[in-house]
Amino acid sequence: MTPIRLALVGLGKIARDQHLPSIAADPRFELVAIVSRNAELDGVAHFTALADLLTSDVTVDAVALCTPPQPRHALAHLALAAGKHVMLEKPPGATLSEVEDLRQAAAERSLTLQTTWHSRYAIGVEPAREWLAERAIKAVRINWKEDVRVWHPGQDWIWDAGGLGVFDPAINALSIVTRILPRPFFLSKGVLHVPENKQSPIQAELDFRDAAGAPIRAELDFLQTGPQSWDIEVDTEDGQLKLTHGGAKLYIDGQLMREGPDQEYPGLYDAFAKLIADGASDVDVSPLRHVADAFLLSERVTAPAFVE
Repeated sequence: MTPIRLALVGLGKIARDQHLPSIAADPRFELVAIVSRNAELDGVAHFTALADLLTSDVTVDAVALCTPPQPRHALAHLALAAGKHVMLEKPPGATLSEVEDLRQAAAERSLTLQTTWHSRYAIGVEPAREWLAERAIKAVRINWKEDVRVWHPGQDWIWDAGGLGVFDPAINALSIVTRILPRPFFLSKGVLHVPENKQSPIQAELDFRDAAGAPIRAELDFLQTGPQSWDIEVDTEDGQLKLTHGGAKLYIDGQLMREGPDQEYPGLYDAFAKLIADGASDVDVSPLRHVADAFLLSERVTAPAFVE
């Protein structure tokens, strides 16, 4: 079987930590090119612009876009216009309208477009969804707190308009909750703490309610030091479900039910290969929609200046 010839656009931390090992471990893919203004990879063709790759003699079937979200729409359009399948790192775009436009462009050309929500592939997520499917939800608590200086060192784009700030990691929590909860939910109110020298929030508190009225509270923080918190608790009439470590561990009433190694990005590439083989796309914007709602509805308060 001929492997899918893949180009990786953007060679930052997430590309090196997750994409490169996942591509190397999956024989259905062959990494044939890197597009980056600042970095190269030994033994792989290098281009500083996607347009240069697409007009070169390097044959590419698909591209994975690992750039910041702000320029991604134009890059994805360029790839789709050239007949390439596209994987979009999360968040899939800077706006909902951009992603809808890409969905239509891919459909018109019968190409695969994949919005990637890697946290949904954490080992505890699907068992959690199955356990909650027939249960009445009483309350949900999301505690998503990490250290931006550890996970995004020197990445100024994350603080710019469209960079999402604390929602860059918190959208992972929303991707899990939109997957595991049996009913849709809606934002009631929120508070965004925006550093006086930045455009995007560094902390947030959000209150949602699901379609049956159950409260969902999200506390988000980009300044947590020491142990990091990526936890979701769901109270039901039949007990409490808890996902910790970003979904890698699942507890029911305090008993560990599922844990395992990190297989999130291998899961994404497995899904991408299957979508391409089936001539299908997977375009889900529900996590991004909740972030957009937070920016629309929340109160803004000024936080102290952030210094790297």
